[in-house]
Amino acid sequence: MRMKTSDEALALSAANGDREAFGLLIRRHYDRIYRMGWRLCGTQADAEDLAHDIMAALPAKLRSYRGDAKFTTWLYRVTMNAATDRARKAQRRMKAREGWGEDYKMRAAADAEAAESYDWLQRAMTSLPEELRETVALTLGEDMTQKEAAAVMGLSEGTIAWRMSEVKKHLRTLAEKEAM
Repeated sequence: MRMKTSDEALALSAANGDREAFGLLIRRHYDRIYRMGWRLCGTQADAEDLAHDIMAALPAKLRSYRGDAKFTTWLYRVTMNAATDRARKAQRRMKAREGWGEDYKMRAAADAEAAESYDWLQRAMTSLPEELRETVALTLGEDMTQKEAAAVMGLSEGTIAWRMSEVKKHLRTLAEKEAM
């Protein structure tokens, strides 16, 4: 029965063109990719776009999956890389738009006002450096242990612990500034 087949075996089968295995992987992990995308991108629309982009690219990416790591570990890395690439593209587009006249400035001002309406925690999370945001997305958002997050990110547990300490410091500092 395919439902009991491991993710790793399904990924290897899907890499060899097994559509049923690919479909089962998608059903098992789409929500995980979407949730991670939401945490990394910050909006529902961006998370949906990211998840769809990953699903479209996954058949080709699976060909590089060797089965050395857990499939979910590999998939988290694929998701984080896709989110990083998406953010870089958005930054390049923003830079290209700068100087396009008053229309752009008005839209940027409207976007800034919309961003200010997010709750405190969302603002705090988006102000974190990317590597801290990724760490929080895995440890708190995906409820991973520091050891599991370290495996996904290819880092030591000590580095993950240090990053979480930095997140706490950052949040404390932000809360103190806003309280003034």
